[in-house]
Amino acid sequence: MSARVRKFVGGIGILVFLAAYIWGMSTLSEYVPDQWALKLAFFAVAGIGWGVPILPLLSWMNRGR
Repeated sequence: MSARVRKFVGGIGILVFLAAYIWGMSTLSEYVPDQWALKLAFFAVAGIGWGVPILPLLSWMNRGR
């Protein structure tokens, strides 16, 4: 697979993953108790947590031949 196609497929994959991740975290946020410290912790973890699952996809996209 050429680098151009890999980056296109990876870009679409990232958009699909982020849409699902945002939907999932928005749904889960409704169940967090209404305390500022818990909401702060949840949104801090959710805001950083999306990057970890994307790292393998990014490394696959940038793999050279």
